[in-house]
Amino acid sequence: MNRSLTIALVLAFVGFVVLSNTLYVVGQREQAIVLSFGGPVRVVNAVGHDEPGLHMKAPFVENVVKVDKRNLPLIADKEEIIDVNQKRLVVDAFVRYRIANPLQYYRTLRNETIAQDRIERLVNSSLRQILGSATTEQIVSSQRGALMAATLADVAKRARTSDLGVEIIDVRIKRADLPQGNQEAVFRRMRTSREQDAAQIRAGGEQQKRQIIAEANKEVAITLATATEEAENVRGQGDGLRTRIFAQSFGKDPSFAAFYRSMQAYEASLGQGDTTMVLSPDSAFFKYFERGPGAK
Repeated sequence: MNRSLTIALVLAFVGFVVLSNTLYVVGQREQAIVLSFGGPVRVVNAVGHDEPGLHMKAPFVENVVKVDKRNLPLIADKEEIIDVNQKRLVVDAFVRYRIANPLQYYRTLRNETIAQDRIERLVNSSLRQILGSATTEQIVSSQRGALMAATLADVAKRARTSDLGVEIIDVRIKRADLPQGNQEAVFRRMRTSREQDAAQIRAGGEQQKRQIIAEANKEVAITLATATEEAENVRGQGDGLRTRIFAQSFGKDPSFAAFYRSMQAYEASLGQGDTTMVLSPDSAFFKYFERGPGAK
């Protein structure tokens, strides 16, 4: 009884091992490459081949390698290119590809690491060639779409020619920047240019300020000169009128001249209020303090 149970268990185990090495499952998002003694013989879930699901293979003779059926991303390392004007530019590219021929892919590349390295070299070579014939302005803005289309066509052609078994779906530039040293040089040039512009603006403002001040001073001088001239004319007319009035008054009453001169003398000597004079009480200087101007 124990011997029969042991044999049954051994047979069950052997059957399980054989069955597990015979059956395999391929998902919707996978492609399976069946290898016989290390060489690819057929493909499952590729275009024109068997559908996904449960499949069988020769146990212990064949084994299965699965690869992705979906579109795969690849971020290429930054590549420094030189544009048509000999300006340096650092380009960061993004690629999408898929494994179109799994058998050829396995024969040529074996695994994803080698595949991405080969594709990245193709992309960098195309970027240097295509973008090297354009200016930085065209790469950054005006013709970026056309340049990317040309790069995609070139990379796809190189991939087909190299029999990599992959299809390049899209190539895009994520970023396009100047190298660090060039960025600093451009920043210094921009800063110097802005400082020169600011100095010119300040110089122009200073010149305008001087012109405005000069014009204002000129207007002030002209206004003062005109006012002084008009004042002198008015003063001269007043002096002439005063002289005529005095002359007429002196002619009508000779004693008025003596009275007026005495008033001027009083104003000159007593007008400050701090003058000390020693005179005789009957001095003629004070005669108009005692008598009117018409007294003899």
